[in-house]
Amino acid sequence: MYHRGEIIDLDISEYAFGGKGIAKIATEKGTLNIFVSNTFPGQKVRAQIKKKRKRFFEAKLLEVLDRSSVEIETNHQEISGAPYIFVPIEVQKEIKLKTTLEEFSKLSGNKNTADYFDEWIASPLLYNYRNKMEYSFSSIEHCLLTNKDIDDSFALGFKRRGTWWKVENLNKASGLFDFEWENELYKIRDFLKSTNLPAWHPPKKTGFFRHLVVRKSFDTNSFLINLVTSSEGLSNFDKNAFVDFVVSLFGDRIAGIQHTVNDNHADRSKIENGKCFLLYGDPIITQKINGLNFEISMESFFQTNPCCAEKLYDKALDYVCEENIDKEKIVLDLFCGTGTIGQLLSKRAPSLRVIGVDIVEDAIEDAKRNAKRNKLSSLEFVVSDIGKFLKVKPELKGKISTIILDPPRAGIAPKTLKKVLDLEASDIVYISCNPSTQARDSITLIEAGYQIIKVSFVDQFPHTGHIESIVKFKKT
Repeated sequence: MYHRGEIIDLDISEYAFGGKGIAKIATEKGTLNIFVSNTFPGQKVRAQIKKKRKRFFEAKLLEVLDRSSVEIETNHQEISGAPYIFVPIEVQKEIKLKTTLEEFSKLSGNKNTADYFDEWIASPLLYNYRNKMEYSFSSIEHCLLTNKDIDDSFALGFKRRGTWWKVENLNKASGLFDFEWENELYKIRDFLKSTNLPAWHPPKKTGFFRHLVVRKSFDTNSFLINLVTSSEGLSNFDKNAFVDFVVSLFGDRIAGIQHTVNDNHADRSKIENGKCFLLYGDPIITQKINGLNFEISMESFFQTNPCCAEKLYDKALDYVCEENIDKEKIVLDLFCGTGTIGQLLSKRAPSLRVIGVDIVEDAIEDAKRNAKRNKLSSLEFVVSDIGKFLKVKPELKGKISTIILDPPRAGIAPKTLKKVLDLEASDIVYISCNPSTQARDSITLIEAGYQIIKVSFVDQFPHTGHIESIVKFKKT
């Protein structure tokens, strides 16, 4: 039987939650399931065995050899971040809805999740919906035409699937980010190549150009750009010429251009890993969500698909506001980040007292600034670990009506979830970017006396295996 690291060709016959295709191999001991991420039933793929379990194997997709009969090729350039770009959206919905319901039922121990299912919320934009994209430079290019690697090259695009050292040039729009930007990206690549400064060589940890990050405001139709380089050859880089060239391509769509010098060998584009300089314009753009304005810097956490985020927030707030909340009671927005949900709730129901809580001080400062910008005064933001909140605000014990949870993808740590339960809210609205961890947490909530009332799924990221979910719990 196959060994770890072996490369094999597989026929994908089924789909599992989270974007994993399944190949079934007949053996003397029965059928062996091999899970391959980012594959789809009907495809023939080349994959590499990564993990061996007693009952199944896991493999990494290397290449799609034959398409599924349901796929319809478009003019988009296929990238690893959009593995289902050729699968019709109706087919994506059908298979994602089915497998997410099955996964939630299995992991939550609630066999009747479909009985509580409320709504499938589709993304208003099926293409070009992302508001942030990060492109990588590499001197090791994987050529799509020849399927071979070219060393001592100058590539700008996305990393080759399953690798960290080689990049496939993006030569036309991927279907995920702004159409004009991605169709013009090759011109920026050619301009930077003409400087004779090298692209980063990941294995050797040398080179100059490292990342190009861009954020977009859908309201103002403008871009905020961050070029990340090393300091190697910095004195030979003409920053003004770079600014002039980018502005010549996009004109007043360019809101700001930043340059980050990062000599950290880790493959990161984050501004805090280097020194950042504003070369042009402003360091922020603004984005409206349901009528409220939010300032977004290059490093701000913000919903990647803002048009769909409006739909997600609307549904979550519907779940909150369908209850008659006593005006003496409080709505807690835990893991509030920059306070988007709390501000939207305060706008919809200004008589409610809303408190946002997050451990990240910078996020809370952003939340306060945006609330002031939006002229919202009936809400408060507190820097605190979720588990220690009642020690910070002991006077609120017994006064909390509803809790809104929007934790990181890993879910809520068991000790923290126990502290959430200690707050004794009558209703909990739990937003999750990973229904499987949410289903796991549901077991604890149900054991503590909460009942699932409604479940909705949100397709924030078409053409991927990701799905988000909103669950309303009520204390029985």
